[in-house]
Amino acid sequence: MIKCNKLRAMKTRRHQRLRQKISGTAARPRLCVSFTANNVYVQFIDDETGKTLAATSTLSPEFKELNLKNNVAGAQALGKIAGDKAVKAGLTTVVFDRSGLQYHGKVKALADAARSAGLQF
Repeated sequence: MIKCNKLRAMKTRRHQRLRQKISGTAARPRLCVSFTANNVYVQFIDDETGKTLAATSTLSPEFKELNLKNNVAGAQALGKIAGDKAVKAGLTTVVFDRSGLQYHGKVKALADAARSAGLQF
């Protein structure tokens, strides 16, 4: 129990450090990824107005058609779907917010797939 609280606190500190340095604008929104035990959520956020410009998750119909799970392959597919939605919404450059997670595994796979779909960060 104590170790779990310590790990959660460390993740929160990493996320706060990141959020001090990055912010999304209308021209360059923040690509925010969030992982739960069962799902992955991706949002493109304009922090100046507080609005979400585009979003997708593993619960979306496009992802469910692929019959993938919450793993590296699923993160790659979701990154491609998110990148395509962002390009359709007119977004080409973004700021990547990894939400305090390490840039490794699913986070890296999602970011690389979004880059290959046409986004620049």
